[in-house]
Amino acid sequence: MNIATKVESVAAVSRLQEQLRNGKFVVTAELTPPVSGDARGFVERGFGLRDLVTAINITDGAGAKAHMSSLVAAHFLLDAGIEPILQLTCRDRNRIALQGELLGAVALGIRNVLVLKGDDPRSGDQPDAKPVFDLDTVGLLTMAHRMRSEHRLPSGAEIKGAFGLVLGAAEIPVDPPEGWRPEGLLAKLEAGADFAQTQFCMDAGVVRRYASRLLDLGVAQRLPILIGVAPIPSARSARWMKEKLYGTLIPQEIVSRLEGAADAKSEGEAICIELMRQLAEIPGIAGAHVMAPQNPSALAEVISAAGVNGKRRAAGVPAQAEP
Repeated sequence: MNIATKVESVAAVSRLQEQLRNGKFVVTAELTPPVSGDARGFVERGFGLRDLVTAINITDGAGAKAHMSSLVAAHFLLDAGIEPILQLTCRDRNRIALQGELLGAVALGIRNVLVLKGDDPRSGDQPDAKPVFDLDTVGLLTMAHRMRSEHRLPSGAEIKGAFGLVLGAAEIPVDPPEGWRPEGLLAKLEAGADFAQTQFCMDAGVVRRYASRLLDLGVAQRLPILIGVAPIPSARSARWMKEKLYGTLIPQEIVSRLEGAADAKSEGEAICIELMRQLAEIPGIAGAHVMAPQNPSALAEVISAAGVNGKRRAAGVPAQAEP
C-alpha cells in the first residue's frame, strides 16, 4: 500500500481537515510568537482572527530568530478556542526531538502540523548557531505519517493512545511551462501530506495556470492547495519581498499600483482583498493563506472584507492523475 493512502471515511480530526474535505474555501492566517515569556498579547491578536479564519499558523523560529516556542504558542491559542497550525522546522531538531514535538502536540490537542525546512541560521540574528537538518521535509512528512498510521516510532516502540495528525507541506507556485510536473509537491503528497500552503503568489494569472496544470495531473484533486497572499504596505516592501523571499511572485503591475497610490498601505490591502476573491473563483485552489509579517494589523481587515472563508470552493474539471 502506498504510504500516502488516505482513508476518507475516517472522521476529520480538525476543523481545517473537515473544511477541506467538505469542499470549503479555507482562509488561514499566520502569526509569529512574541520574544517574550508573556503570551497575553499574542493570544489577543489570535482572538481577533478567531471568527474570520479556519486556523492560524504559528511560525517556528521565523527568519532564523528566536521567539516563544511554536508548540507553546499554539497551545495558548488552542486554549483560547482558536485552531492552530503548528509549524515545525527541520532546522532546529534531530529526529528524536521532532518525534517528541509531534507526540507533545497531539497530547496538547494540536492536530494540524505544517512541515518546513526552516530558514538558514546564517540569515538570522545569531549566524553562528548550528543548524541540524537531520531530516528534510519529505523525510519528516514520511516519519510523521508512519507514526500516525502505524502507531509506532521509527524505533518500533508503540505509540499509545490516539495519534491523529493533519500534515501540511510548503509549496512554491510557478507559471508552468509545457510538460512541467510538480516533482517536489508530488514527493510530499506521496510522503503523506494532507494539504499545502504556498509562498506569496500575488499573480492571479499564474495561479490559474498553475492550478489548471495541477488539475490536469490529478494533483489538486488529492492535495488541497492554499495560496499565500499579503496586504503589502508599500512598493518598497513589494520589491524587498521579490528580491529577498525565495519563490515570491509579485507582478510589476502591483508594484506600480503601490508606487502610484496616494495611500500605499490602503492600496496594498485592497489588492489583497481583490486577489483573495479571485482565488476563491479559481478551480483547483482550496484556499488562501494570508501572511503579513510587515503589516500584521491588516490581517483581520482584509480577511473580513474579502468574505471568502467557508464559501463553496470553485469546481474543478475532473482529471485522471498521470502515471
